Amino acid sequence: MSTNTNISSNSQYVSPSIFRTFLATLSSLKSIFPLNFPRANTNYLFGFLDSHIVNYPTPITLTYAWSFGSLAGICLVIQMITGIALAMHYTPNIELAFNSVEYIMRDVPNGWIIRYIHANGASMFFIVVYAHIGRGLYYGSYMEPRQFLWCSGVILLLLMMGTAFTGYVLPWGQMSFWGATVITSMVTAIPVAGQPIVQWLWGGFTVSNPTLNRFFSIHFFLPFLIAGVSLIHLALLHKEGSNSPIGSDTGVDDVAFYPYYAYKDLFALSCFLFFFSFFVLYFPNFLNHPDNYIPADPLQTPAHVVPEWYEREVYRALSE
Repeated sequence: MSTNTNISSNSQYVSPSIFRTFLATLSSLKSIFPLNFPRANTNYLFGFLDSHIVNYPTPITLTYAWSFGSLAGICLVIQMITGIALAMHYTPNIELAFNSVEYIMRDVPNGWIIRYIHANGASMFFIVVYAHIGRGLYYGSYMEPRQFLWCSGVILLLLMMGTAFTGYVLPWGQMSFWGATVITSMVTAIPVAGQPIVQWLWGGFTVSNPTLNRFFSIHFFLPFLIAGVSLIHLALLHKEGSNSPIGSDTGVDDVAFYPYYAYKDLFALSCFLFFFSFFVLYFPNFLNHPDNYIPADPLQTPAHVVPEWYEREVYRALSE
């Protein structure tokens, strides 16, 4: 009986000590991690994140059409991660490029899915961006006071076009080689400077090994430039605020971005990933040209030299 009493008294003595230790630890964490608590504005970094992500004022009338902007950012991250992974095994040499892509597909562990995510991710990226542009045109997001926001978006689209074109050349298949030859030759239409620019792009007088090296370097660099311009795009957006379907800029009907639109964007992301995964896992080559699975042959021109679907209108405009 006395033994049980001692055990009970010891447990009563130890518990407050453990509780006090827990409170002391919690108090120290409060000063280190302010985000564990409701407001964090006393810290500049967390206060910046709080004002631009958590409590960012957003019009209450926004629909799912406004989720395409955040989806474009997700697409950029996916393309950069998969692109870096592919660059670890890719060889920018006209004798080895096609075989290095086949090596990624056949011998690199999970290389096939990384390549299919990257290849189809380009199409998904443009689908999202074109929807984002369409929403901006329909609701007048290009008008004052958001004209600079629109201009930064146009710059992003041009950078995307350049990144997609240089990436299309890298597998060094038939459509890659002849697409690079035809499209870069259009630069010669520029008065005076056209021919020197084309020779600089080619690294000589024809599309050859220096051309592939240049395109690989440009393709690797441009996504980081896109990421930088995207930050400027976001800064301009948060300066003026999001447009709304009713065109109201009064701010009287604004709500905090989190949790209302954070969960809305999360649902939109879930639907997008389902759509994306469907193509990657079931129809990975549906959006790609079959001629690009034939090694590049400078002596045999394909019946129809066409760019990817997302650049065909630009190609048509340049060729007319």
